[in-house]
Amino acid sequence: MTAAALLRVQDLSVVFPARRGRPPVRAVDRVSFEIQPGETLGLVGESGSGKTSTGRAILQLQPASGGSVQLLGRELTTLSPAELRRMRRHMQFVLQNPYSSLHPRMTIGATLTEPLRVHRSVPAPEMPRRVAQLLEHVGMDPAIVRRYPHEFSGGQRQRIVIARALAVNPDFVVCDEPVSALDVRTQAQIVALLKSLQDRLGLSYLFIAHDLAMVRMVAHRVAVMFGGLIVETGSAAQVFDGPAHPYTRTLLDAVPLPDPALQRQRLAMAPPECDFHAHRDSGTPCRFGEDHGATGTAHWHCVGPGHGVSCKFWPDNGA
Repeated sequence: MTAAALLRVQDLSVVFPARRGRPPVRAVDRVSFEIQPGETLGLVGESGSGKTSTGRAILQLQPASGGSVQLLGRELTTLSPAELRRMRRHMQFVLQNPYSSLHPRMTIGATLTEPLRVHRSVPAPEMPRRVAQLLEHVGMDPAIVRRYPHEFSGGQRQRIVIARALAVNPDFVVCDEPVSALDVRTQAQIVALLKSLQDRLGLSYLFIAHDLAMVRMVAHRVAVMFGGLIVETGSAAQVFDGPAHPYTRTLLDAVPLPDPALQRQRLAMAPPECDFHAHRDSGTPCRFGEDHGATGTAHWHCVGPGHGVSCKFWPDNGA
């Protein structure tokens, strides 16, 4: 890991306690990565892989069971509530559903003014000007400040949510499935907006998504999660053009091709899905010959510069 990283996550774990006779659930298992200033890391994986739990644990919205989270050199996991509140101006969250992210009884002006008051980042006389500036940043008319969320479309609401996240000039933003509730045309507009804001304001993003096409558009680097583990990391080109882990290949193969004949051919040639957890629990070797019950997490290998994979026998993944 480099000293210049804006965010540094080391061995982060999240374990949900046992409930109603069920065993504890390890949602995030010793996850490590870093994000540089002005960089977007795409975090991808199927539902239940631990993506959202990772994002919430980084922001300290979900207690971490172990590991370290450092933002701007500050260890977040050991901060007092007062110190954490002061750090929140440096890190913000854009949620998945724009319809539930805004208070229905607060005007847009009140919604955008609230973080300015909480963090005292702008003197009171300058707040209206700052609110107008935020709306202009996201392509909205400042005249909407007296209107309510129900008067806007999903895409417009998400722009307002993004404006609220920008209110206190954060350095780092977690975008948790920020376009999945929107139509395709609006998705492209919001992604273009996020990229434009990053270029203008120098923001760093953790972009959580299951839509691989969107991730490829916005992310500089990609981390693939499977069962709470990161099984592959690399640049967007490395992961999408040369996937080294069978699970990454499975995710990419799940994206349909527009040609039905090519789609059928690809499905017929697709390798079986990685069975790491089943073999770790049963004690039998996986299809690459590793006894995960004995070794635990598969070994981490460097596939190329900046490209790593957690799979002991990765050269056999179809080479």
